[in-house]
Amino acid sequence: MSSASAVKMQPSPTTRRRGIVVRGAAEHRVEQGSDYQPGVSAETTGSTVIWLGRMALPPGGRTKAHVHEHHETALYMMSGDVLELWTGDELEQCDQVRPGDYVYIPANVLHVAVNRGMKPAVFMGSRNEATAQESLILRPEMDDRVP
Repeated sequence: MSSASAVKMQPSPTTRRRGIVVRGAAEHRVEQGSDYQPGVSAETTGSTVIWLGRMALPPGGRTKAHVHEHHETALYMMSGDVLELWTGDELEQCDQVRPGDYVYIPANVLHVAVNRGMKPAVFMGSRNEATAQESLILRPEMDDRVP
């Protein structure tokens, strides 16, 4: 196996025939408001189908109302306090997510995450869109629907 940094790596016949170990990349804030630390992605491994990485929402943080137009998202909450996940066409559904819980968000489902706790809410997440430039659509007109 080889290691890859967070630099752009194009798939090649060589990388398609062996595994790749990715060392933790630098964390960055994404447009919807959470912090991402990519692991497996188009940019780090040349992945063409999946993205896998760590996501965190700081205490008191919330994401902007948004949808991921073309991809599904799967999350596992690793640590933190209770996180509120608001979903639905009018953000009318609120679920409580706790460490040890799994979350599934289908493509095109409007959602907002709110961390009212005292610790960062930390997730391992995966999606079926490999690039850092995910199919994100912000819905600012819906932000005020979540208290």
